[in-house]
Amino acid sequence: MVGGRPVSAPPERPAVRVTLGQLVVGADRRANRDVARDVLRRAARVHADLVVLPEYASAYDPHGVGAALAEPLDGPFVTMLREEAARSGAAVLAGTTLPADGDDPRAVNAVVAVDGTGALAGVYRKVHLYDAFGQRESDRLAPGPADADPLVLDVAGLRFGVMTCYDLRFPESARRLVDAGARALVVPAAWADGPLKAMHWRTLAVARAIECTSVVVAVGQAGRGVVGRSLVVGPDGVVGIELDDQPQVRTVDLDVAALDEVREQNPSLANRRYAVVPRP
Repeated sequence: MVGGRPVSAPPERPAVRVTLGQLVVGADRRANRDVARDVLRRAARVHADLVVLPEYASAYDPHGVGAALAEPLDGPFVTMLREEAARSGAAVLAGTTLPADGDDPRAVNAVVAVDGTGALAGVYRKVHLYDAFGQRESDRLAPGPADADPLVLDVAGLRFGVMTCYDLRFPESARRLVDAGARALVVPAAWADGPLKAMHWRTLAVARAIECTSVVVAVGQAGRGVVGRSLVVGPDGVVGIELDDQPQVRTVDLDVAALDEVREQNPSLANRRYAVVPRP
């Protein structure tokens, strides 16, 4: 699943090179941009095809993210992502916070997709809000529409599907992405710490990989109140990369041929008898 080749040279196709940025994010937006920009430039030096940053990479408050930390798609954070992608040719998936539509005083938890030309390729607005474990994310954030088209991004011949954080607990989210052609699932997160939470994070990422015969690239925030522990899981459930709770940047090569082999040996997707349909 993850190649052992050095990452100083361009990836040997059919590998797809992915850089994971496990960052500490705070409320200082300029500082957050500087940290994210540094990750993107480090990824460019190792010829990454895709860079994944965590949920809320633009700004984060461990007490809760809301409208005060939101900025529009043409704001400084997404503009910086687009400029760096155009400079390096690497696509980017990153969590941010957008203003809600209309008169809604809340914000929107979103993941933006920027392709290797610097174009904004899509936006996923988080469907499953974290109203669990004593938290009420919906007090501050508006949910994305459950029937919106799945966000998928083609990078170097591999289709990545996007969800975020709490969505990982809902296998239907992953299935919708697979039905849209995804063979790798990307999960930017700020996974809240607490009893059993790190275990849940790891277990759910492995489960989504096995049941979808897909690579899972789960990138968490590090720092106060979150678990970090980013990981890359192969379609056979084998964890190839697993970080601790400290900020780190790691680059991996995803072996597309190995992914195809797992799906051939385990055609569970072809054997499915049920479809995923959004609830009204």
